[in-house]
Amino acid sequence: MTFHSAARVFVLAAFCIATLIALAGWLVRTRRVSPFRALGRALRAVSDPFTRPIERRLVRSGGNPLNAGWWLVIGTAVIGVLLLSLIDWLIQAGLELGVVAHGGPRQMLALAVALIYDILIVALILRVIGSWIGVFGYSRWLRPAYVLTDWLVEPIRRLLPTVGAFDLSPIVAWLVLWVLRQVLLSII
Repeated sequence: MTFHSAARVFVLAAFCIATLIALAGWLVRTRRVSPFRALGRALRAVSDPFTRPIERRLVRSGGNPLNAGWWLVIGTAVIGVLLLSLIDWLIQAGLELGVVAHGGPRQMLALAVALIYDILIVALILRVIGSWIGVFGYSRWLRPAYVLTDWLVEPIRRLLPTVGAFDLSPIVAWLVLWVLRQVLLSII
């Protein structure tokens, strides 16, 4: 079994366990299983350590704590997909690096341009998604994305007017990065 296959099995197992935990918590919280009987107490003992932190966060943000288990399932799925995508990207980058190492300095420079482009695009995507969910550049998790992209997005934002509630500067920044990548790759 390869590392990638093992990672897929791990992500699938984590998703299934999260689903079972969410189902256990849901059964007790909706009174499908009595919380005062042995089965209900056992289900709560299994589900509460995972869902309590999510419940607290949901209550603070005005959400329904009954949905904490399902947020656990969604979060596990999203993190699993991101983890598998990161593993795929690292494997692909390693393979490209191995091929390019035999191609000479021009190929290495082209790979460096492509990798920098990929990193900047991921930072732009994180920046946009963070703004959608209300996490901005002052968050310690998104600060690196803002640091990587501010040099390009902020001048565009000052020049480009907003269209209603939409900020088009990340899209224009992506377009500028794509054109810059194409120009650099054609020169190399």
